[in-house]
Order: sequence, then C-alpha cells, then structure tokens
Amino acid sequence: MELTMRENITWTGMVPVEDTALAVTDTGGPGIPVVYLNGQFATQGYWRRVIADLGTGRRHITYDERARGRSKRSADYSFEAAVRDVDAVLAARGVDRAVLVGWSYGAVVAAHWAHRNPERTVGAVLVDGAFPHDWLDEAMELRIRRLFRRMSWFLPLLRPTGLAPRMNAAQQADSNIELGRLSRERELGPVLDGITVPVRYVVASGTSFGSRGDEQERIRAGLDAVTRRNVNIRIAAKVTSNHGAILKKDHTAVAGAVRSIPDR
Repeated sequence: MELTMRENITWTGMVPVEDTALAVTDTGGPGIPVVYLNGQFATQGYWRRVIADLGTGRRHITYDERARGRSKRSADYSFEAAVRDVDAVLAARGVDRAVLVGWSYGAVVAAHWAHRNPERTVGAVLVDGAFPHDWLDEAMELRIRRLFRRMSWFLPLLRPTGLAPRMNAAQQADSNIELGRLSRERELGPVLDGITVPVRYVVASGTSFGSRGDEQERIRAGLDAVTRRNVNIRIAAKVTSNHGAILKKDHTAVAGAVRSIPDR
C-alpha cells in the first residue's frame, strides 16, 4: 500500500521554459520542499542516494538542466538561464519556499538564488561548490578550451547513456569559463556575504575533473574567509571523497547537512 501511495503522489513530466522543456520529478507530499541543483553536466539521477537517505518526510524535486538528461536543447546555456530555471520549476510545481541543495555548478546557482530570494529560501546546502577564488586566467581558459576540444570526438558517443550533455564542445567550454568568471572573489564574495538564510557546506577532498595537484584544495580554502564574514554560513562536513564521488560516497554527510537546516 505504501508503494502504491508513493507512486500516486510522485509526478514526472516536462516543464516548458522559454525555448526548451525541462524533465522534472516531484515526489509530492506535505514535507518541506527540497530542490536539487545538479553539477554542470550531470543529471537528476545523481541525487538518488541523498534522497533515499532523507526519506519520505520531505518533498524532493529534481530536474535535468537544459540539454542534460531528458531535457530539451536550448539556445541559451548561460548561468542566468540556469537561475531562471529554478524559478520556472518552482512555479510549475506550485512551490513558494524551499531548501536548495546544489552540487558543484549547482552550488553556485543555489547561492545566487538564495541571495536574490531570501524570503523564499528556507536554507541552502552547497556541496563542493561556490568557493570564491580567482582560478580563471588566460592560461586556464586556454586549457579548458583545449580539454573540451580533445573530448569532442567521443562526447556524442556518451550522450545516449546520459553521461554527456547534448551541447557541443565549445558550448561546454563556454559554460565552464563563465563559471570561472562568476567564481572570482570580487563576483562570488559579495553574493555569499549578502546571504541571510542558513547555508551549510559539504566539502570534498582532492581533485576534480581537469584539476591538477592541489589546485582544488587551494580553491576550497577560499571558504574560510566567507565563514568568518557571514555567521549564516557554516561548514557542515569535510569528507574524504573527491569532487566527482561525493554524492555517491558521502551522501550521508549531504543528507545530514540538509537535516541541519532549521525548519522555518
């Protein structure tokens, strides 16, 4: 009976947004809505372990970003489009206030949305992302473009599996470079400083895709100054898994950070 009731309240479908449509899953129910924002080229399936850990007491809303997973292509893959998509999904599902949980690129989206919409944000959990650090320079931009050009031949082979977006190599590089610009201290720092709702970070260890040596750990170190300046922001956990494995290996820590957000 419990399984039947759960199937009856879970909604899965396409939400039209501007020139595209997003694949959305909403478990429904009376609990606090939790909206999950994916990594840059990831899909909503990455959150399944976190959602299972949190259980049915919350309402879980996941979706594939433009040209990711089952969502449609678009002419606009900008960061601002990603922020607008949060509004569109919430409006489509009739959600006024929610907890935002973002991983990697999604953490930056969550930080911006929480800063712009404090009255609608119960709190946010930022998973190994939204670290203010000036990691993008001309050499790094060139490295990113070269990396995606080298990957361009096999990306189409991965798309049917859902492991790569339906974006070309140049679009993916542009998205990554835009993220680097948005992550600069002078850009992201004021956003984090201005957040007035509870924010909890779950921080990974080691490298991420494309990083070298201790680059990623130096980027993460920028969070220390943020927590000193803003009492609303805390580090909930520093875990041993790396950036790519954190939702799989340390989903318990992520779920714990979500539980630590006060119900308001």
